[in-house]
Amino acid sequence: MAQETRFDLVIIGSGPGGYVAAVRAAQLGMKTAVVEKSSRLGGVCLNVGCIPSKALLDASEYYHLAKERFAEYGIKTGKVGLDLATMLARKDKVVEDLTENVRKLMEGNHIEVIHGLATLTAPGTVDVDTGKKKKLTLSAGNILLATGSEPLEVKGLTFDGEYIVSSTEALSFDSVPGRLGIVGGGYIGLELGSVWNRLGSMVTVIEMLPKIAANLDGQVGRTLDRILKRQGMQFKLDTRVVEATVSGKAVKAVLATGDKTETMTFDRLLVSVGRRPLTRGLGLEALAVETDERTGQIVVDQEYRTSVKGIYAIGDLVPGPMLAHKASAEGTAAVECMAGRAGEVNYDTIPAVVYTWPEVASVGLTEEQVREREIPYCVGSFPFSGAGRARCMGETDGFVKLISHGKTDRILGVHIIGPRAADMIAECVLALEFGASSEDISRTIHGHPTFSEALQEAAMHVRQCSIYAS
Repeated sequence: MAQETRFDLVIIGSGPGGYVAAVRAAQLGMKTAVVEKSSRLGGVCLNVGCIPSKALLDASEYYHLAKERFAEYGIKTGKVGLDLATMLARKDKVVEDLTENVRKLMEGNHIEVIHGLATLTAPGTVDVDTGKKKKLTLSAGNILLATGSEPLEVKGLTFDGEYIVSSTEALSFDSVPGRLGIVGGGYIGLELGSVWNRLGSMVTVIEMLPKIAANLDGQVGRTLDRILKRQGMQFKLDTRVVEATVSGKAVKAVLATGDKTETMTFDRLLVSVGRRPLTRGLGLEALAVETDERTGQIVVDQEYRTSVKGIYAIGDLVPGPMLAHKASAEGTAAVECMAGRAGEVNYDTIPAVVYTWPEVASVGLTEEQVREREIPYCVGSFPFSGAGRARCMGETDGFVKLISHGKTDRILGVHIIGPRAADMIAECVLALEFGASSEDISRTIHGHPTFSEALQEAAMHVRQCSIYAS
C-alpha cells in the first residue's frame, strides 16, 4: 500500500508561482506540500529562464563595455579576452545560490518539499513517483497546478539539443557560435541574441511577422530595431524557416520570404517561437479538467478554480502573459481565495520588460491599442539624451513615452526604452494602480540627476496636450 499524507494544500511545481503560493499558504496557516519533478527548486525561471539569462546578459554587457567603451571613459585595460567557461560557471553559481535560497524559504516556512513526478488521480488526490518502488499518495483539501511551460517545437525544426536548440541549451553553449540563427523575434530571442552578439556571434533573427517584439508600442519597437541593428544584429522579417537540417557541424536552414527562398548556414539555430503549457503527465484528461483546445491552457475562473472542484491553476498554465511576476501574483491571489480572502490580480498593470541594452519596459496600453479603442489621448515623450544622468553615463539612446486620457488625464500606458528601464517601470505600475494622472507624475519631485527625471519630463510634455484637449 502506498503511503498517504494529508495536507491542506498540495502545489505541483516550485517555480515563481508555486513557491510564492506555498509561502503565502503557510502564512495563512495551511499545511502545505510542494511537489517538484526536478532535483532543484525554482522551476524554469530560476534554473533555465529568467535568472541564468539575466546573469549572462549582465556578464556579456560588462565584456562589451570593457572591450568597446572603457577607453572613452579613460580606462585602459589592454587586450580584453573572453573566458566563456568562467562566465558560464558564474551563471551556474548564481542559479545555485538562488535555488538554495528557495529551499531555505520552504524549510523556514515548514513547507514539505517532495521531489518526484506528480499525477492527479482524483479530486484531492495526487500520486507522486519519487523513483522508489512505492508511489507516495498525497491527499489535500486543495491542489494548485503551477507546472509552468516548455518551448514550442516547430515542424521541420526538431530540437536535437546541440545544433537546433531551445532557449535552455542556448544558455550553455560551450563555445561562441560564429553564426547564430534565431527563429523568432520575441523577447527571449532578442535577449539571447544580445548575449551571443556581444560575445562575438554573427546573429541573424528570422521573424515571420513584419516587426520584432510585436507586442511593444510601435514607436518603441521601431527604435529597438534600429538600435539592435546598429549593435550588429541582423533581421529577416516577413520570413519563415521552412526546414532546417544538420550537416556536419552546421545547420542549413531554408528560409521563405514571400515567394522567394534562400538557404542560410548557421553554427547553431535557436528556435524561440513561444512556449506552451506544461501539462503532460498531470492527469488532466482522466479528471476532465477543462482546457482550451487551441492553446492547451487550463480554463479557470476569477479565483483560479478549474472545472474540477478543489483544483486550481496559475501561471503559464492559464491565460495571460507568460511572465514570472504574473505567476507569483496569481499564486498569492489563488491561495488567498482558497482562504476566503479577496485575492485578485490587476491584469491591466502587469509590467513587461525586454532585457536587451538598452532595456525596454512597458505597462498599460500602447498607442496603437488606444487608437483602436478610439480613446481620446495625449502623448508626452522625453529623450534620454536630455537627461543629465544618462549623459554622464554615456547612455543616451531611447526615450520615455507616456500616454494619458485626453479628457481626464489619467495615465493609460507608459513605454520606456533606455537605461534602467526595467527599474523605472515600477513607478509607472504604481501610478496606474492608483489611477494617477500625468499631472501627478509631473508635480512629483524626482531626484536630480536621475534617469527617472525623463519620466517627469515626459509627463510635463503630456500636460501641454491636455490643456487643449477637447
